[in-house]
Amino acid sequence: MPGFVLLACALVAIDGDTLRCAGPGGEHIRLIGIDAPELPGHCRPDRRCAPGDPIASRAALAAGLRGRATIERLGKDRYGRTLARVRVSGVDLGCRQLAGGHAIYVAAWDTGGRVARGCRISGTRP
Repeated sequence: MPGFVLLACALVAIDGDTLRCAGPGGEHIRLIGIDAPELPGHCRPDRRCAPGDPIASRAALAAGLRGRATIERLGKDRYGRTLARVRVSGVDLGCRQLAGGHAIYVAAWDTGGRVARGCRISGTRP
């Protein structure tokens, strides 16, 4: 169910577009509207994966986790992860990843165009 919920947990970057809430329940959170490079061994041969350095992408996301987080939950994906926009100290993590070149924008994954509007993305990319 969409909405904001206050949780007492520490966010940990799993990769460049996925977080884990290290605390009760261990919620996994997938940032909407972006795709980051896959960690080694995670990009199947039949899949088109985001270009770039997956280690640098994860490090960039982790560096953005210092501060108070707000999670806007928008649903769940087929893997049971929470789909969300996450802001830390007022900075949208998806926008931060895009601006740093650590992820690409994927319009089909942008629930309601929130990332396009929030990150001021003109046009769409596949």
